[in-house]
Amino acid sequence: MKSIIKSGLLSAGLVMFMPLLLKAQEGGVVVDKIITKVDNYIVLKSDLETTYLNYLANGNPATPDAKCRILAQLISQKLMVAKAEIDSVIVTDAEVDNNLDRRMQMILSQYGGSEQQLEEYYGKTVEEFQADIRDQIKEQLVVQRMQETITAGIKVTPAEVKKFFSGIPQDSLPYFSTEVEVAQIVKIPAVGKGQIDAAKKKLNDIRARIVAGESFEALAKEYSQDPGSAKYGGNLGFARRGIMAPEFEAAALKLKPNEISSPFETQFGVHIVQLLERRGNEYNSRHILLMAEPSEADMREAESFLDSLKTKIQADSITFEKAAKEHSDDSYTAGNGGFFMDDLGGTRVSVEDLDPVVFFTIDSMTVGEISKPIKFRTDGGKEAVRILYYKSKVKPHQANLNDDWQKIQAAALNQKKSKALNDWFNNAREDVFISIDEAYDYCGIMN
Repeated sequence: MKSIIKSGLLSAGLVMFMPLLLKAQEGGVVVDKIITKVDNYIVLKSDLETTYLNYLANGNPATPDAKCRILAQLISQKLMVAKAEIDSVIVTDAEVDNNLDRRMQMILSQYGGSEQQLEEYYGKTVEEFQADIRDQIKEQLVVQRMQETITAGIKVTPAEVKKFFSGIPQDSLPYFSTEVEVAQIVKIPAVGKGQIDAAKKKLNDIRARIVAGESFEALAKEYSQDPGSAKYGGNLGFARRGIMAPEFEAAALKLKPNEISSPFETQFGVHIVQLLERRGNEYNSRHILLMAEPSEADMREAESFLDSLKTKIQADSITFEKAAKEHSDDSYTAGNGGFFMDDLGGTRVSVEDLDPVVFFTIDSMTVGEISKPIKFRTDGGKEAVRILYYKSKVKPHQANLNDDWQKIQAAALNQKKSKALNDWFNNAREDVFISIDEAYDYCGIMN
């Protein structure tokens, strides 16, 4: 059964969006068919084909056994769901609904928040779409819960890590590019009253034009600085209460349908919002956002703050890590003491994965140096200032225990968890009925 999990854990995300039910019709006859049954659960041919196409689309090679490995993973997932029923492993409706809400917001954002565009693309109502993916989401959560249950408490000792590493042939050891430890402290300048008032005045003028008969959507496309919704005329689609910023939600829900608010502030900038429809605990709205830019004086104040903080760090009055946790406005790095992190949660990052601006900045710095305050734009498009701390650098090298303990430890742990999942599969398959279409016998999944 080694083919089921070649490396790492079974991926619940592998089939994150299998077809809602892809059916090719020819003369009214459904071509799709069931290729596997696991108790009351099935795998369709379209499930396998679509997952395989996603696998290829992600840049993976079309190896002879790739489709078999994917089918094995799909069967393993169905087995986990079937065993979860037997073992009373529960995922609550509330967990599924919360995940569904987040997933729908993510999907709708790809359509500019427009339910109409989503419905046109899929040929079904939002309610029908939600009903279709709800079962998929529940299955994914059950699989994740089963994996967590099966691998709970699995750890690796230092001796196991060393044994794992010594078992890798010398010519198979990975080669790592240059890695660095870099941290930042970010300050987003407080925007002065003058800039906020100017944004409000501009939005009041835009609001007056809409009230006078101009198109809200056309003006949103022209003026809104919200990259997610501007191109869709500011449309945000239906949102449940509690999803949007509190100030936005409060302003929207005070309105009557088609009414437009006065300008108001949120952490994202200054808005006007139009309520389109209210439906139970959900509301449909559109908005125009202006991000008031800080003045030169605001920027200088932020630079001055970071300059003084840098002086304190260099005088050993406070560590860079503590200063980042207490003062940085970047939520992603502040909790890590300002450090950029790799996928394993380590502070050593490949230079290839660094933001190019950060890379070119540290390229002119020496290890141990803290940069002067540097202006930049955040991922959210805000003007900001930061200082960078270049803590360490590891030159390109072949994997070794001294430099790469964390990576090797993670690989050893994944191998141990993979073995536990394979052992579980071999035992659990005796408890359920599994049938595989004879056309896929060549995969040898049940051998």
